[in-house]
Amino acid sequence: MALTDKKCVPCEGGVQPFTAAQIKDYLAQLNPSTSSGQGWEVEEGKKIKRKFKFKDFKEAMEFLNKVADIAERENPHQDMKVFGWNKVEIELSTHAICGLSENDFILAAKIEQLE
Repeated sequence: MALTDKKCVPCEGGVQPFTAAQIKDYLAQLNPSTSSGQGWEVEEGKKIKRKFKFKDFKEAMEFLNKVADIAERENPHQDMKVFGWNKVEIELSTHAICGLSENDFILAAKIEQLE
């Protein structure tokens, strides 16, 4: 089943964060090939992040609002920031397990559909 067809499930801890091998497998599903050459990156084995660039501030904010709508439906934790006047960075991790879970990759895949 494609990541975009899945739903995030509540995570209150008690499960192990993804291993390096699991992260690599899931990351391959997100980054088969990106048009901009900029895909999701793993940071410290505990989060994935990606930077997005837009033509202007308004477009960046519209994107953030769409991400917020998805995140509200899926209910994972994400950190989002706008920098410069047209760039957005999104970091995903499952805070309850101090690492990555399938939820993070589901949300990332759904964010990818926005591009």
